[in-house]
Amino acid sequence: MGHESGYLFHIFGLGVTSKITTMWAIMLLLTVLSILATRNMEKIPKARGVQNSLEMVVELLLNFFSDIIGYEQARRFLPFLGTMFIFILVSNYSGLLPGAGHIPGLAAPTSTWSVTLGLAATVFVATQVYGVKALGFRYLKKFLQPAFMLPLNIVEQFVRPLSLSLRLFGNIFGEEMVIAVLLGLVPYFAPIPVMILSLLFGFIQAIVFTLLSSIYFHEAIEESH
Repeated sequence: MGHESGYLFHIFGLGVTSKITTMWAIMLLLTVLSILATRNMEKIPKARGVQNSLEMVVELLLNFFSDIIGYEQARRFLPFLGTMFIFILVSNYSGLLPGAGHIPGLAAPTSTWSVTLGLAATVFVATQVYGVKALGFRYLKKFLQPAFMLPLNIVEQFVRPLSLSLRLFGNIFGEEMVIAVLLGLVPYFAPIPVMILSLLFGFIQAIVFTLLSSIYFHEAIEESH
């Protein structure tokens, strides 16, 4: 019943799709890995341990964002940006798993606009929170420079995360459609190059989303001149 209508099942009247169940699975996976990596932390972690792997990812992300917005701001925003990057990356790659989009319960979460819009909404809220926390009421002055630009400045705050959601959704959804068409035409070899490119594009989209988010955060906490 639920599968025919696009829903696997309902919770309190709300339909749950394959994209939602995959998103829950990814969240659970990342939570478990985080617990395993930080449960018994060591000053010198094992070369192939979970802690060492996670620390390498954190260091790479910290260095990347430090080059963009500076070390201090990168440290401040890293918990948010790092979590967002890893979640988006794994979500993008989940669409490349065998049967993704065809097996009930397995589909890339970022291939639906509702998910990417939700991610963008968190960026919007975080931007305002960081700005107010850093500058207090002085943050509101940013919308009044110059005063007659107030309506456009407010609209811009909504448009920027909206563009993030559309870019991410469009790219991942488009990749899935191309792979699906190629699978139908030449089911064995043709999709392989596209899937290899999807690994690269999935990584780039995660980078772009979090990179632009870091710039929005940076602009929010900067003093107006």
